Amino acid sequence: MDLAEHAHRFRFLIRDRDAKFTTAFDAVFAAAGTEVIKIPPRSPKTNTYAERWVRTVRTECLDWLLIWNHRHLQRVLTAYLQHYNTGRPHRGINLDVPVPAPQTGSAGQPA
Repeated sequence: MDLAEHAHRFRFLIRDRDAKFTTAFDAVFAAAGTEVIKIPPRSPKTNTYAERWVRTVRTECLDWLLIWNHRHLQRVLTAYLQHYNTGRPHRGINLDVPVPAPQTGSAGQPA
């Protein structure tokens, strides 16, 4: 994904305070109009949703495959994301899927 094509979709970038994120990294997002927000120091629970997603995608998908290149990774993650949102049950929503399948039936027919 090229940031220039999709920068308008992002309003904030929430990141931790790791040294790998330099001021140049923040400047790229600031130039694209995205506000960079750093989580508070020594607060590991602040980033729990992102950490959980990374763990899930690794254990359920990436640890089982040998990724050949960027294009292959993009295809695998796109397919997994489709499965994650439409086919994989989630405990937090009573074992339902985030994006339910569309109803197949005519509106005029009684159920």
